[in-house]
Amino acid sequence: MEKAIIGKKLGMTQVFDETGIMIPVTVVEAGPMTVVRKKTLERDGYAALVTAFGAAKEDALNQPEAGLFKKAKLSAKKVLKEFKFSDCEKFDIGSDIKCDIFSNGDVVDVSGVSKGHGFAGTIKRWGHSRLKETHGTGPVVRHGGSQGARSTPGRVIKGMKMPGQYGSENVTVQNLKIVKVDLARNVLLIKGAVPGPNGGLVTVKQAVKQ
Repeated sequence: MEKAIIGKKLGMTQVFDETGIMIPVTVVEAGPMTVVRKKTLERDGYAALVTAFGAAKEDALNQPEAGLFKKAKLSAKKVLKEFKFSDCEKFDIGSDIKCDIFSNGDVVDVSGVSKGHGFAGTIKRWGHSRLKETHGTGPVVRHGGSQGARSTPGRVIKGMKMPGQYGSENVTVQNLKIVKVDLARNVLLIKGAVPGPNGGLVTVKQAVKQ
């Protein structure tokens, strides 16, 4: 992997290209993230960078995290994440990785935790239709209906679309295009929608499949 960064979703807006076509974009505050530790093949068995993002109070850190920042002589950060870059040697401990690691037109995968909707029924969770509301249906128009399948196999089939927890899952949206890199504001404008609520953490990586 050549390019990756931790960011915060700020919201959606729209921009116009040179031909006047409107492009819906998500604004992501991308970095800067600080290199806190370098893992090496000799010591750890693989090469990677441990990076940090977002200011935090030292009281909010646990002992291992506090020790990590103290050893690197860096101020406390909120989020720690590890990246396996192709060339980790070009980064030093304490150096910042900014949004200009990407360029306009790059294709990226964006990962985050989707919005949580709590316990939801089949209509909200799966888009099922209601029953008819004519005489005789009763107060069950939003119910899921029968889940069983005859005496054989005599059980509910795995994967049946039923009520349950909706959202709050790790989601990755692939092959999104970076419309603009704004280093002055430290933001990326990414075409389309990305997972999570406004203010949620996301990870932007170079696309695996393009």
